[in-house]
Amino acid sequence: MSGSDKAGMDPLAKKALERLLKSADKHGAGVAVRRPALTSSALAGYHALRGLKEKENFEAVMAYGQAEGAIKVQRPRHDPQGLIERIELVDVGKLAQLIGEVPHAARVQVAKQTLSAHFVAYPVLLDVLSSWEKLKKIRGTGPEDATNWAMACDVIAYCQTQVALGATETPVRDASARLFKDSKCIESLLARVDVLLAGNIEDDARPEAEVLQELGLYREQQPTRMAGNIVVRRERGAFPLDRPYCALPSSTVLGLESMPRQVLTIENQTTFHVWARQHWDSDVLCIYTAGMPSPAWRAMYTRLLSELPAATPVLHWGDVDEGGFRIAAFLSRCAAEVGHALLPWKMRPADVPESQRREAPPRTVERMVKYADEAGWNDIARELMKAKLVAEQEG
Repeated sequence: MSGSDKAGMDPLAKKALERLLKSADKHGAGVAVRRPALTSSALAGYHALRGLKEKENFEAVMAYGQAEGAIKVQRPRHDPQGLIERIELVDVGKLAQLIGEVPHAARVQVAKQTLSAHFVAYPVLLDVLSSWEKLKKIRGTGPEDATNWAMACDVIAYCQTQVALGATETPVRDASARLFKDSKCIESLLARVDVLLAGNIEDDARPEAEVLQELGLYREQQPTRMAGNIVVRRERGAFPLDRPYCALPSSTVLGLESMPRQVLTIENQTTFHVWARQHWDSDVLCIYTAGMPSPAWRAMYTRLLSELPAATPVLHWGDVDEGGFRIAAFLSRCAAEVGHALLPWKMRPADVPESQRREAPPRTVERMVKYADEAGWNDIARELMKAKLVAEQEG
């Protein structure tokens, strides 16, 4: 059957074969037990045809498919010329070729080859492929989207290189135009970038602005919010923070003119605002991270901590979930670079009210424990392993 013949294939016959291919894909993926076949219910449309010509057109396609070794056609034993009552799959590759499609398993194999160069840097891609094999989409994508996942890997690598060169804040469309010659391309890849950065296919999607921030990109630059009765050294002088808080470009915050009793970072905006209203006149320097902080924020953070005495407590307060402990692990590394150990604030399972607790899936618990250990909070890691809960900071 030539390409033109396929284009002119009887529509009802093609629809039936497409259904058989879909069933074959499910069987191959292990999500369906029954062997792929079209039974009387699937052939009801064919059985209902009234015109002889229409039936002959349908049967001609099936006869050709059987001759090609793609399918096996069964008619009643007592009536070899009767209506087709069952069509069984013989060869999924030949069936797909017959209707101009590609089997799901073959598409996954192509996706694996496309992404293989990125498996070491992003092991989560193995989970993505495993899900695709089972016909599960990840962030609305399937194996046919593998090239875009590879491009998402390229976005992260490009941004990391830019940050290493000192470009900690870049307009996203400028970066996209340089990298892909398409100013909107990076924004179309952010759902995939989010998964790659988090390293987990089960995480809830983060706001796009937060994903961009982690990369050092922005649509609109966001200032760093800081609270406390603290004098901060800036490009044009040293000034006390406004009340209840002050919002400053991260790059303009150069150091401290007064020493805080402790430094507290807060992951979520609502919690930061509540703290700022209550403690704006305290000698605690409170800084809002806005989720995973940006490269510019991280550079500012290490500048400030580097001026503190080693005995000054440095704390973090975030969500008791995978994302919260991932941020804590990252901040812990930043603090360690300048001689400080990050301490937890209200992030123990015991700190979470019963009414705010939600059961955590085993994979989430595993990764929370991993990040808590990376933060140096080994006792909290053990508590998380027992408690198996998640909770948002606002609770």
